[in-house]
Amino acid sequence: MMKNNFKEVLLWLFVINLGISVGAGLYESLIVIPEYKGTPPNDWIETGLSFWVYVSTIPLTLLTIANGVAGWKSKGRRRKWLLTTVGIVALERIFTFSYFIPTMAGMKGGGLPQGEIDAVLDQWTYLNHFRHLLSITAWLLAMRVMTIQK
Repeated sequence: MMKNNFKEVLLWLFVINLGISVGAGLYESLIVIPEYKGTPPNDWIETGLSFWVYVSTIPLTLLTIANGVAGWKSKGRRRKWLLTTVGIVALERIFTFSYFIPTMAGMKGGGLPQGEIDAVLDQWTYLNHFRHLLSITAWLLAMRVMTIQK
């Protein structure tokens, strides 16, 4: 019984954290990032270390791993849905750690000309649509997992 309650708590935390990440990611894409174009990176709002590290970089990554383990060990009807959800978030996390974080950090730390910064920012913004699609899909699937009887 205690194991099932722990898995439920992990799933709830996963859904809540995914929801916050989706909402904040969409807000950042629609409101914050457009303000960066034509602006030197030193003038950008520092969202990475002041927000994202505490919302998704650490917690979402740990919750993805924990729910992956819980899903792998489960045998119920939720298993395939949860593992699919975790796989989608894992893919999003891989993209985030391999492209999005290093690219943004590189623009903030380098002395690139403004035209090159804007071009990289355009590409980052374009690819971010795919990341949003993954996150929204995973969030909806995670909520679906919650509706399935154990």
